[in-house]
Amino acid sequence: MITRIQIKNFKAWRDTLSMPFKPLTVLFGTNSSGKSSIEQFFLMLRQTVESSDRKLVLYPGDRESAVNLGSFEEMVHRRDKTAKLEFSIEWELAKPLEVEDPKTSQKWSGNRMVFECSLGLQNGRLSQLGVNQFSYRLRNNETDVQTVKLEGTAGGKTEFKLTATPYNLVRVTGRPWQLGPPSRFYGFPEQVSAYYQNGDFVQDFSLALEQMLKSVCYLGPLRSRGERLYPLSGGEPADVGFAGEYAVHALLAAKERQINTGYKKQKRPFQKLIAEQLQQLGIIDAFEVRQISANRKEYEVKIKTPGTPDWVDLPDVGFGVSQVLPVIVQSFYAPAGSILFIEQPELHLHPVAQANLADLFIDVLNAHEDGQPRRVQLIVETHSEHFLNRLQRRIAEANPAKRIRAEDVACYFAQANGTESVLEPLRMDMFGNIENWPPNFFGDTMGDLMEMQRAAAQRRANGTNTPTSKA
Repeated sequence: MITRIQIKNFKAWRDTLSMPFKPLTVLFGTNSSGKSSIEQFFLMLRQTVESSDRKLVLYPGDRESAVNLGSFEEMVHRRDKTAKLEFSIEWELAKPLEVEDPKTSQKWSGNRMVFECSLGLQNGRLSQLGVNQFSYRLRNNETDVQTVKLEGTAGGKTEFKLTATPYNLVRVTGRPWQLGPPSRFYGFPEQVSAYYQNGDFVQDFSLALEQMLKSVCYLGPLRSRGERLYPLSGGEPADVGFAGEYAVHALLAAKERQINTGYKKQKRPFQKLIAEQLQQLGIIDAFEVRQISANRKEYEVKIKTPGTPDWVDLPDVGFGVSQVLPVIVQSFYAPAGSILFIEQPELHLHPVAQANLADLFIDVLNAHEDGQPRRVQLIVETHSEHFLNRLQRRIAEANPAKRIRAEDVACYFAQANGTESVLEPLRMDMFGNIENWPPNFFGDTMGDLMEMQRAAAQRRANGTNTPTSKA
């Protein structure tokens, strides 16, 4: 789980400042305020980790990837080619990482990691992006126990220096040579193992970062329409796709899995769980995925809507069902420990269903599978006041059936301020109250009501309080 981030000089952000992340992190804000840029940044890092080109410092993407951010000049803040793209990520490790010095048998162990990086265009070669420095800090809760830093030196060609604290790196005897460049933005030079007698452990640090970034999943706001038939070719999709196009395939692939949603809840077969979540949103009465025939690997999604006894195909019901289905499937299909970025899950849903989305995400956070917590983290971008209101209510209620605490939620409000975006943490107390509600957070509702009352009073005073009749 990501516990803290900070990004400098990326798109609209000169500096996000330090952002604590929680199991449920919610991003609100005005249009073009930079909310989506935070998600795009993590997707770019994941794309880079998965790229086959290890010499590529960052992979901004192409038409087939989740994001396509163009050149460094296009992604750096205010297109300032002299600026450094800097960022810091802290996350909890899936299991404690232990470092042992084979020279002294001394050991260090930590359950968190911090990665910090500085990138920029290299002097004299403005088309080439390079690493200025990066560092890893292994932490035991809030205490640093081990730091490893790779730092470039200025000159005709960039050379790199590796240091570790309090670990004592021991050079291999013989003729000295320079370390090569790092691999991508985070990987130590391949020569480290040959250069130091006790330097192999650094690869465990970069592997921990890779594992965290590979756990990132993304579901965008423009999701695929429902289809009448879904051919199944076999295999299990890694996720539901950026547009939810594999939601039904994932649902079928997970049919043997059973999940419960927390306190005193019975585990449910995957398809039944998804059906129940759709019902709890209040948009359907029943949901099934049926095979066309025993000899055909094609499936159809059948739905009963409230107030009707007939089964209909997915494309024949309201658009909101097909749009929210990938949100639900992705939330429970993703592997345990996943970090889910979801943009505007409320699109095409009426206010009651938008509010019920908060209960859905609370169920995701409380879910267990195979007797273990799933520990899925949700980073949600939304414009829904109804979603926030329900979330505030659940925090205030402290209901064991919908258990969520204020300390498990982080909310941020982003807005454009001149040439840069500004991020304000929303302070929420244990009763669900937001102590620093930003002006015009969801529009000027009170102002609109006052102006409506003023206009009504003016019409009555003018004697125009009766409807205009048509001739």
